[in-house]
This record gives sequence, structure tokens and C-alpha cells, in this order.
Amino acid sequence: MPATVFTIANQKGGVGKTTTAINLGFGLARRGVPTLLVDLDPQANATSGLGFEKEAGRSLYGPLHGEGTATEKVLATRQENLFLIPSEVDLAAIEIELGQKDDYLVQLREVLKPLVDGDRFGAVILDCPPALGLISMNSLAAANHLLIALQCEYLAMEGLSQILSVVEQLKQAGVNERLSVGGIILTMYDVRTNLSRQVADEVRKHFPNLVFDAVIPRSVRLSEAPSFGQSIFEYDALCSGAQAYGKLATEMIKRFSLPEKAT
Repeated sequence: MPATVFTIANQKGGVGKTTTAINLGFGLARRGVPTLLVDLDPQANATSGLGFEKEAGRSLYGPLHGEGTATEKVLATRQENLFLIPSEVDLAAIEIELGQKDDYLVQLREVLKPLVDGDRFGAVILDCPPALGLISMNSLAAANHLLIALQCEYLAMEGLSQILSVVEQLKQAGVNERLSVGGIILTMYDVRTNLSRQVADEVRKHFPNLVFDAVIPRSVRLSEAPSFGQSIFEYDALCSGAQAYGKLATEMIKRFSLPEKAT
């Protein structure tokens, strides 16, 4: 059975996108879902956030140029069922180089096809740069579902309509007709402020079937964990952030019927 491919893309940085990619991937793996996290951001924050060094030649840069395969880049992590394809600085050049190829929007889909079509993974999570450039557009062309990490403030809401419009454009252009908005993840929720509550209420009002019940809090522990190369489950399994990502993983498994192995 092919893996379900999720991309976490947003044109805005600082919304908890990579934090979500790491901890959602970890949460799914803990529940027995074989999960592959693909770091597509040249800053490689998901790579370092899982405790891996940024090393030349470890990313998808080569395979996107026809040199080697994505399968060769897969690394096992400390967590059973969680695997990583790291990123590196060289991946920044791909933004320019992809545009010079035919079918430049589907290059990533073709590179990942052997991993997606096999039975090794139940979920593939693509972590993108904080911009809707060619890497992010390739990830949308490769995905079944877009997951939107939405920071609980009004400026973040302004960008929501833009990324929803991009999804429709890709579908109408025939680039990826199967793409859907899989869900909206409310991040950096501050229980002390009316603003967070108002934004959450507004988003739920307009997208009642898309917003996940799990709400990711603004948390010092979530901010600290990546500097130790750890997921929140390793860094502080009892904190509110770990509980929220655990709940999100459970929702994901149910919403998308992801396969769980016995653990």
C-alpha cells in the first residue's frame, strides 16, 4: 500500500512548521506508523533538530539531478519507525536549477516515487522552506495532503488564503489533482491572551472540518528541544507540548487511516 504523503508548507517563517514536522513524525512513529521525514529546507533545522549533523551529499540534491536515489539517502533515527532524509546548504541552489528542467514541478515526486510506492512507510512528511518557492511547490505536487501550521495571530491568518489559492491552482492546472488540504494545525497558542483564543475561534468558524482538535501551545520546552537535537517526547515527555503532539498524532492516524504496526 503506498505511503500517504504530507507536506507542511507555509510562505511564512516562524509558525512552528519544522517543530511540527519533527514532533508529528516522532509521534506517529511512537504509535507504530513507519514514518519518513524529508528535510527540504536548506537551513536543515529538522535535520539538526533530530540530532544529525549537516553533511554534504546527504540530501536529495543529488537525486534531483539524477545522481543516486532517494532510497540511498534514508537514515534511521533513534526512534523506532522514524527515518530521515537530511538536508544541506547545497539544496538552496535547487531553487534556481529546478526551473531549468522540463516538468520542473514534478521532479521531487519522481525522485520520491520508489519510497512512496513501496510498503516500507505508512507516512511521508515533507518539511519545506518558509517560502512558496520551487521546493515548496514541488512538495505540493508530490503530496496527497497539505498540513498548514497556523500561528495563532492575525498576521498568520492573512497568508492562509494565499496558500489555499495555490493548492487550487495546482489542482486546476493538472499538476496534482489528488492534492487536498489535510488539516490546519493551530500552533503557538498562548492561553494567557485573548488574541490566541479569537484567532482559534475564527479559524474554526471558517474551516470547521479542517482544524485539528489538538492545539500546540507556545512553550519554552518546545523551543529548547531542537537545540539538544531531541524531539519534545525525548526532551520532556510530560510537558504540554508533548501531550499536544501526541494528541495530534492520534488524530492524524484516525483522519487518514494510517497503518500502525504492533509495538
